[in-house]
Amino acid sequence: MRLEGIPASAGYAEGPLFDLDRPRALYSAKASTAEEREALELAISKAIGRLTALAEAADADAAGILEFHIAMLEDDALSGPALAAIGAGRPADSAWRAALDAEIAGYDASDQDYFRARAADLRDIRDQVLRALSEDGEATAPLGAILYGEDIAPTRFLETDWSAGGGIALRAGSTASHVAMLARSRGVPMVVGLGAAAESATGLALLDAERGGIVFSPSPAEIEAFRESACSFADRQGAAQTFLTQPAKTRSGTAVRVQVNIAYPSDVDGIDIATCDGVGLMRTEFLFGKTLPDEETQYHAYRKVLEWAGNKPVTIRTIDAGGDKPIAGFTVEETNPFLGLRGIRLSLKRRDIFRVQIRALLRAAIHGNLKVMFPMIATADEYDQAAALFAEEQAGLVARGLANKLPPLGIMVEVPSVALMPEAFANVAFFSIGSNDLTQYVMAAARDNSAVAHLNSVHHPAVLRLISAVVDFGRDKGIPVSLCGDAGGDPAAIPALLSAGLRDLSVAPAQLAMAKAAIADVAV
Repeated sequence: MRLEGIPASAGYAEGPLFDLDRPRALYSAKASTAEEREALELAISKAIGRLTALAEAADADAAGILEFHIAMLEDDALSGPALAAIGAGRPADSAWRAALDAEIAGYDASDQDYFRARAADLRDIRDQVLRALSEDGEATAPLGAILYGEDIAPTRFLETDWSAGGGIALRAGSTASHVAMLARSRGVPMVVGLGAAAESATGLALLDAERGGIVFSPSPAEIEAFRESACSFADRQGAAQTFLTQPAKTRSGTAVRVQVNIAYPSDVDGIDIATCDGVGLMRTEFLFGKTLPDEETQYHAYRKVLEWAGNKPVTIRTIDAGGDKPIAGFTVEETNPFLGLRGIRLSLKRRDIFRVQIRALLRAAIHGNLKVMFPMIATADEYDQAAALFAEEQAGLVARGLANKLPPLGIMVEVPSVALMPEAFANVAFFSIGSNDLTQYVMAAARDNSAVAHLNSVHHPAVLRLISAVVDFGRDKGIPVSLCGDAGGDPAAIPALLSAGLRDLSVAPAQLAMAKAAIADVAV
């Protein structure tokens, strides 16, 4: 039997299936309400301790995800309903599950893929506490296994030994989930959206995460064909490494800039600056964890990346909070946060917080080649207001005698209003196309929904026409245009992006080699 799904992390895996959805041990109810309350509080504390230990041993990406989980567990708003239910007579496990399931249902009901993807984090948090309540040890997957189930928790991914291969096959899941991001950064094959068939599948399976599919109980002929495809993929990956340290250029000799996307300052520790043309996107929302970072914390984070890059550009995006990135003390609860107060809209609403980031950026700019871009810009007035705040804060720093520099200020092109009327933004320093949101907004199709996944494609003529229009406008007016969405690192999308006129792409560090190899195969 073969099931088709959505590739979330390219690669191939052959191995035994491991059931992610096996039942847990039962909880033993306590004798009194007070004991039930104590049991839940102790279980939450144990879960926090376990996550803290995982975070201390994890890299920056994983640590950030785990810190998000810890912050949620420490939030009384999450445990409050469960404790109230215990007070009404429910046992701790039932109270906790009901409270978390209510939260999860709210996330699952969203029509936005990023927001639904956070449901997996809540399920992980729920199960961490249930595991501590029942004192249940989690079964370990055999080396090289394909983890198969409805969804997978980030902690399960981080606790799995991937050194001997293996992969992930999910009936649901999301390409935008934290696990999908981790899988791509570590090269773990992953397919999502396989559907509800084959609930009791066991035995050997073949996971094709390049095209998106899985074969259960394969025939000898299917195994042979699969291994040929896997070898071809490995050969292409190996060949791509030869392009890593070379400047990117097409088969016709056209130069293409290839920069990297990073989420944490520590991400650059594992990147050789000689392999890329700079940082095309540095996200800053992950600096905003349990507490809002002060000016000095932000200044040193930005300075670290600028000094690492030397004279190569570092494009830092001002905080893109909201949507799938709630931040305590900053974001607000909304029924549809992806079309609400997020990105630059939220920054302009909370200018007290935005001004702190602006000052840190102005001070850090003297340490390298900084560029700053604003997310979710929809109108020219939003850009003008943000730019005016930079001018105001620079004047304040000068008055205080603090060294600073005003960097070029650009915008992300992710709201269709900008792509349709780029002439309204002729005063910006540069455009950076956010292909993920632009495609989703243009096609009105979530990329993790298998029923409409065929619509969510940067290859669609409507999306490519908008990209081409922005590139043409930028070329006519001398405004640089780049792309920093997932499409930039997708070898299958790169020919179309170059044909649309793009000559500057920003990709995940793990995609650098394959992106450069794909560019070298295009004749433009």
